Amino acid sequence: MPGVDARDNQESDTMPDFGEHVDDAIFSQILEMDENETDREFSAPLVFGFFEQAKETFEDMQRAAEEHNLDKLSSLGHFLKGSSATLGFNKIRDSCQVIQQYGHKLNVDGTSEPDEAVCLKKIEEALKTVRVDTADLEKIMRKFFHQPE
Repeated sequence: MPGVDARDNQESDTMPDFGEHVDDAIFSQILEMDENETDREFSAPLVFGFFEQAKETFEDMQRAAEEHNLDKLSSLGHFLKGSSATLGFNKIRDSCQVIQQYGHKLNVDGTSEPDEAVCLKKIEEALKTVRVDTADLEKIMRKFFHQPE
């Protein structure tokens, strides 16, 4: 079926391999919403709006961690996990899952972690990781969307 092969080749030419950062199937659905691949009037504002939202959420998470507010951390982790999952941003989603779990005093496997100090330490580690992963992904997306850094 030559038509299918041509479309598959075209899609692989227009969307780079984002590696483990991005779920290609989900992200390609976002890109399909664009009427024009050059302008990307739907997907670009969505993606860069997410990065702005993420930066604000990270600041809120940092304050909540300093206040030892696990409930707030869990809520913020849940919020950003949902946003990142919607866009297919896997690494961000996974780190936010860790923040959400430990905010509920649960290990990643769902077992209880009653020691708040352990929970806060795991959250702070996940927060450092997610900030780096988000910055890395934003650079990749700026290149993909031809946006200045």
